[in-house]
Amino acid sequence: MLDQEFFARMPEAFTELERNFAALPAWDASVPGAARMPEVLRESAHRLGDNYPYFHPLYAGQMLKPPHPLARMAYTLAMWINPNNHALDGGRATSRMEKEAVAEIASMCGFATHLGHLTSGGTMANLEALWVAGALHPDKRIVASDQAHYTHQRITGVLRIPFAEVACDPRGRMDPDALERRLRAGDVGCVVATAGSTAAGAVDPLPEILELRRRYSFRLHVDAAYGGYFTLAGNLAPETRAALGLLSEADSVVIDPHKHGLQPYGCGAVLFRDPAVGKLYQHDSPYTYFTSRELHLGEISLECSRPGAAAAALWATQRLLPLTPDGEFAQGLEACHRAASGLYGKLREDRDVLTPFEPQLDIVVWAPRGATTTEVSRRSREVFERAAESGLHLALAHLPAAFFAAKYPELRIERERVACLRSVLMKPEHEAWVERIWRILQKSKA
Repeated sequence: MLDQEFFARMPEAFTELERNFAALPAWDASVPGAARMPEVLRESAHRLGDNYPYFHPLYAGQMLKPPHPLARMAYTLAMWINPNNHALDGGRATSRMEKEAVAEIASMCGFATHLGHLTSGGTMANLEALWVAGALHPDKRIVASDQAHYTHQRITGVLRIPFAEVACDPRGRMDPDALERRLRAGDVGCVVATAGSTAAGAVDPLPEILELRRRYSFRLHVDAAYGGYFTLAGNLAPETRAALGLLSEADSVVIDPHKHGLQPYGCGAVLFRDPAVGKLYQHDSPYTYFTSRELHLGEISLECSRPGAAAAALWATQRLLPLTPDGEFAQGLEACHRAASGLYGKLREDRDVLTPFEPQLDIVVWAPRGATTTEVSRRSREVFERAAESGLHLALAHLPAAFFAAKYPELRIERERVACLRSVLMKPEHEAWVERIWRILQKSKA
């Protein structure tokens, strides 16, 4: 269940790694507490058991996808050296691996040229993108949809950049008409579009947003932390494919390999279409570790020390599963979308269920039917708890009641937000488990 058989292959990899340093003179390494290590390791394993089974198909709650076994092993292998990818001196091999892996992600997005690097996650990646946007458009506002991740408002507060929200349509996507009304004020320097919102997996309408950019001239940043990899999936709805196919038109893009990229936490990535933005990162370091004239990743990053192990894991995974539309990696994404579509189809046919919109990616939002938003919220919490008792772990989301009212006008709106259920089917194995998940849901709402 925990891929233990794969780790039986680790000694061979360690032997190969050790050969690279065979010329070094022997020395006695000091390992404090060596005698008690087995005891503490067993205790650690016991404590880690107090978690939800994120790796199992019956976990369909938060955005937690198990890393590929190769990613785990490559990360572990690199940790024996513990490289730091801030400067080439601290991460010679892994810096090259990072550049190669990031270039492959940029190619997936359709960037002909790029500047980019890995980060500790999507929050830091978005911070860098918005920092650049603010530097290029000082005193102008950054806007994002009211369903965009809360991190954008928090980041602009940290950067002291004015921020405003734009209303969404009933499907959770940025409303182009609402955006245009905001743009008419003339004070918007950057629009943040979301490709895969956290709550509903919604993809903002990039064709319409890009048309507005041609008329109003603003910087476009796409937060594709969750949905970016779905550019490779061939079975999405035409409008979703059209939007994701335009990532190459964005000025900057964020993608999280630790979501759909099969990587351990934390591994995010930020990409800039114009490499010239690198001039904003220039600094005069008082230290002497920049001993190579080659570009150091620390010279194009706001973060300093960063794990080279994350780059090794990502590089190895992409070496095994290339980012191509017809490859095994893309097929896994397509299986996730089929799983979500399959579950949505069953929910839609159930008269005791409210389904506000069809999933664009692999996230399904729904709720037990009720006469009022209060009743819907109460029943959602009950199903959440009963499903967990049966081993199925979902997530509760609080979404605008207007999303449901648009499709179900008979629903009496007592509060602006309604608690509903969210199923994140981001494991390819979910496709084979839809029927079992459905049976548990039927039992849980009875």
